[in-house]
Amino acid sequence: MARIIQEFCNFFGSNGYDKGKPMTTLSEIYQQYAPDVYRFALGLCGDPAWAEDLTSETFVRALVSPNPIRTETVKAYLFTIIRNLYLQAWHKTKRQTPLDEMLPDAHPGPEHLAAQNDEYRTVLAGLQTLSEPERAALLMRARDEFPYEDIATALGISLAAAKVKVHRARLKMAAFVKRDEGTLP
Repeated sequence: MARIIQEFCNFFGSNGYDKGKPMTTLSEIYQQYAPDVYRFALGLCGDPAWAEDLTSETFVRALVSPNPIRTETVKAYLFTIIRNLYLQAWHKTKRQTPLDEMLPDAHPGPEHLAAQNDEYRTVLAGLQTLSEPERAALLMRARDEFPYEDIATALGISLAAAKVKVHRARLKMAAFVKRDEGTLP
């Protein structure tokens, strides 16, 4: 097992974002990328528990994969794995949980916490209205600042299509937020 982890770490160390600092342990790889992978998963599925499962499975798949990384960055590779896992699970179960069941009720607290909770719910609800490719493209670009080339590679689409998906997703999110502003308490 130690040999497999070392090979994994050596491979990722030569392909990561920070090319000046090779990663030597699986723990470093996980610590660097797990928060971003989790946020991406949460944006895709909208369910914190499912996002944790997807994140764990992503790192397991990356560890045991016999195939070399085809993208230029570790992060794009991990995002591709998580997107594929999400799509496989979604197609098998057609999982559609209403947003109110996924998020805990807001507890009484300071006004700013309530406002943040409302904004968070609005964003998650808005993301769930987007098609999966639009949602994935927007999350990669807006949250993780992926270059359009990496988005195109991760989604298996052309550069122009990646730009269009991000643009359309932004327009749809803006319209959703504007429409939702009138319904918030």
